[in-house]
Amino acid sequence: MSFRALFLEKTNDTFSASLRELTDDDLNTHAGEGDVVVRVAHSTINYKDGLAIANKSPVVRKWPMVPGIDGAGVVESSSHAGFKAGDRVVLNGWGVGETHWGCLAGKARLKGDWLVPLPANLSTRQAMAIGTAGYTAMLCVMALEAQGVKPADGEVLVTGAAGGVGSVAVALLSSLGYRVAASTGRAAEADYLKGLGAAEIIDRNTLSAPGKPLQKERWAGVVDAVGSHTLANALAQTRYRGVVAACGLAQGMDLPASVAPFILRGVKLIGVDSVMCPMPDRRAAWQRLARDLDLAKLDAMTQGIGLEAALQAAPKILAGQVRGRLVVDVNA
Repeated sequence: MSFRALFLEKTNDTFSASLRELTDDDLNTHAGEGDVVVRVAHSTINYKDGLAIANKSPVVRKWPMVPGIDGAGVVESSSHAGFKAGDRVVLNGWGVGETHWGCLAGKARLKGDWLVPLPANLSTRQAMAIGTAGYTAMLCVMALEAQGVKPADGEVLVTGAAGGVGSVAVALLSSLGYRVAASTGRAAEADYLKGLGAAEIIDRNTLSAPGKPLQKERWAGVVDAVGSHTLANALAQTRYRGVVAACGLAQGMDLPASVAPFILRGVKLIGVDSVMCPMPDRRAAWQRLARDLDLAKLDAMTQGIGLEAALQAAPKILAGQVRGRLVVDVNA
């Protein structure tokens, strides 16, 4: 049976991204090591997908490739003990869309060890409105909680707040009772962010330039999806024994900071990885998302597109022109 997919090819220096009609034989040839075939209903475009589709970074390490690091759908067939036909599942990361064919397609052959049962109260569309971005945001919130950060401790800063990770982080933290300051470079998104629960909007330019190693203490916690000078300034402004969860590099991979916040204020910098995160933490994060995320706020941050439109969306997400989350109906 055939299905549509985004298809990336590269031969020498010639790259192409197109919409293709593929078959089960294509899956068996290029993704044969998977033991679960999923009929994908929805996927999404994350920053990493944008890089792959636009050929802007060496994200893809095996050619040809079907991109899409996220997917949600129904198991069509399975030889994995944990899943059977008809089960609803969600996939995030594990190198899918990088070294293994991904989910911007009508079907995906995946390893059952990568799959999480989709919580009963979430649709496949809602799962992809969350996606890796929202799942990463939840891991960041869980990291702050694990280090003892409570709403009563003070403000929490979210950087890159109008993006996917930031939008979900703002919604989650506000729903959990934290006072959230949202940093963004898009002044027009202030009402959007306040609708998600932000108590204050901060111009990202106040954080993105080089700053002093120690600055006025303000944040009890930080969720940072930006890196570089923004992360360095967030660390310099974090209160005594505060916690910073770092999960992104939209401004850069560098960290032009000093050890001063760590050794003079006891600040903790926690790295948050979503790609290879152990399964118990994944399942816990998805259960927390199903319980703690306001689905009305999720809907407010979500735009739906079809598979073909995903090609045009890639450069927009790289340019920071996409608000919130893009959900791809792979059958539309």
